[in-house]
Amino acid sequence: MSDVPAQFTVRAANYTITATAIPIGNDILITLTGGDTPHIGTVTSYNRAVKSATYRFPSHDGRYHKDDLLADLVLYEIQNDLLGNCIITAGVHVDYITEAQIQAATTMAVSLGHKIHLWLKTHPVAGKQPQYKNSSTMP
Repeated sequence: MSDVPAQFTVRAANYTITATAIPIGNDILITLTGGDTPHIGTVTSYNRAVKSATYRFPSHDGRYHKDDLLADLVLYEIQNDLLGNCIITAGVHVDYITEAQIQAATTMAVSLGHKIHLWLKTHPVAGKQPQYKNSSTMP
């Protein structure tokens, strides 16, 4: 069982993306940030029992952030390792981004997902199971 956060970094195309994995009981919070202006652009939630959901925050000029594309790539790499809920916040902004840098982001996200996958194999997120009163012990 791991309750210590882990951080992973990948650099390509003149910028860096960092993933921080924070175990919270049986759940995990992952932040993906990087570029010139790290931020929270999207929030993606996942649990095996329900369909994943994403919230995109407004960006500029009536647009919405698209960082969930990176979160989805990370999630694909780790979803079979997850025992509970997973939240991934993502926000990577590179000033004057080029097509090559956009393409690099997908490779970087897959690499970060693989690093988290390997970490979860050796540091499984498995917190204490909650205890509940049963109906016979209820007041």
